[in-house]
Amino acid sequence: MKDAAALAAKGEPHGTVVVAESQTAGIGRHGHSWHSEPDGGLYMSMILRLNAPGPTVTMALGLAVQRAVDEAAGVSTDLRWPNDVMLNERKVAGIMVQAVDTALIAGIGVNVNQAAFPADLKEIATSLRIESGVPHSKDVLLDRIIAESLRYVRLGKRDILRRFEERSSYVRGRAVEVDGRVQGITAGMDENGFLLLQTSSGIEKIIAGGVRPL
Repeated sequence: MKDAAALAAKGEPHGTVVVAESQTAGIGRHGHSWHSEPDGGLYMSMILRLNAPGPTVTMALGLAVQRAVDEAAGVSTDLRWPNDVMLNERKVAGIMVQAVDTALIAGIGVNVNQAAFPADLKEIATSLRIESGVPHSKDVLLDRIIAESLRYVRLGKRDILRRFEERSSYVRGRAVEVDGRVQGITAGMDENGFLLLQTSSGIEKIIAGGVRPL
């Protein structure tokens, strides 16, 4: 994301993409690490110049990555609020959006052909299996993610939130825990895309945090 941020500062246009074959220091939200094997993933950063709030853009990108992964890899994924793409209840892709000057930098990581994960991740992460040189190659997946991302970020906020709720099993009626501090049943999102959680003491608005199923 640093390279994309530097390009954005130089005035590179909306939709400029930086792609890495591997990562040596991948990060996720809240400083969490992102495990990467050599040639074992798909990592990209995209410059977005939009008049839209970061949380809504994050969900739009989640929808885009979900659609691209499902169609390119022939799987059926879920969306975990606000930015994780899940396959069989394990994380297969993540999105992080940061504001840099007048642009947003979207970092997207997809686990592709990862053979193993560290002990602390092997129960919660998974990977796509995509052969090179065939129609469902990493290049095809990359092209689809870029195309779908540029399409979805242009949607209106209400449309993005509606589609996200339709495509996510986590947004409504799911028993979850947030950051180990609060438990409840998800009750949809508010008009800004913040998660609503029905707890024993009432509705709590979740602005940010790691959501895990109970």
